[in-house]
Amino acid sequence: MFAYVGCRTTEHRNARGKGISAYEVTEQGWKLLGITPILENPSYLAFDKNKDYLYTVHGDYEEVSAFKVEHDGSLTFLNTVSCEGKNPVYIEISPDNRFLYVATLQGGTITTISRLSDGSLGQATSVARIKGLTDDAVSLAHQCVLDRTGQWLLVPTQGRHVGYERIYVFKVNAATGGLSEHFHIDARTYAEPRHLTISKDNRRVYVVNEKGNSVTYYDFDDKAGKLAALQIVPSLPETYTGQGQASAVLLSPNEEFLYETTRIHESVAIYRVNKETGFLTNIGFTFVLGKTPRFFTFMPNGKQLLIANEDSDTLQLFDIDADYGQVTFAGVTVETGSPTSVVFK
Repeated sequence: MFAYVGCRTTEHRNARGKGISAYEVTEQGWKLLGITPILENPSYLAFDKNKDYLYTVHGDYEEVSAFKVEHDGSLTFLNTVSCEGKNPVYIEISPDNRFLYVATLQGGTITTISRLSDGSLGQATSVARIKGLTDDAVSLAHQCVLDRTGQWLLVPTQGRHVGYERIYVFKVNAATGGLSEHFHIDARTYAEPRHLTISKDNRRVYVVNEKGNSVTYYDFDDKAGKLAALQIVPSLPETYTGQGQASAVLLSPNEEFLYETTRIHESVAIYRVNKETGFLTNIGFTFVLGKTPRFFTFMPNGKQLLIANEDSDTLQLFDIDADYGQVTFAGVTVETGSPTSVVFK
């Protein structure tokens, strides 16, 4: 199995990353195969549907790059194109593998970019700008996630005093990849919705709120393309009185548990998901043994959690208790500069 790690690279980000790191992952550990230096801040990675090609945004800039994944795990650079917005932060691939959807934070856009037959990127085919509080302002898009039907694209936006704190739902034109704004729902003021995860039945959406340090549970009607808020739970312990910045959220593969990471508190929060209602009950917190857990993912076996600690330059592996959802350190630490994204093949 191969793992690819995206990172921050710039002095502006006080970063120590050098590029996209490729690893061979075996029972014996993680072996670094090489680092591909390409532009700056390859900070979020995504495969095409067949995992033959790898794409990265260049955070803080305005570009997206494409690579071919070779049989030995190495990467061959294909091209770089503009995403027509500043600070791209997330990539979503269309179900038919024809388009990339790219969320840009300061750009306040969701940009559709075509994929060419050789895996390289074409130009932007459409740009959906999410308006802000004034005509020249935008709402800051932090992610873009397709629902299970591929008909709707869900986008959490942050206000940061210039835009709206909302979850937007865009209607997807499958033929052209174009987007049209369909619905939105307001979050709590100053909550700053950041990331979301969708259940396999397409009915439940869980959104992590960065400054609100909370998770909001929404019912999703995929026929109407609308959301309804049902619950908000804190992502910090009730006895903790310090600061926090919630970062990422995922349902466990069996959807019995939900996990959420918080920076500054440097923890992962664990919730049990009620099978009947979808409501969340917090069942604990675990420290991530590092600093600034910006990103996490599940290992392909579904039995372990991998946390990327950006400011301690580590990936930390945790075992998941299948019955109770708790996580314990598995004794594996991978040292890598300023990690912010990990994908597996």
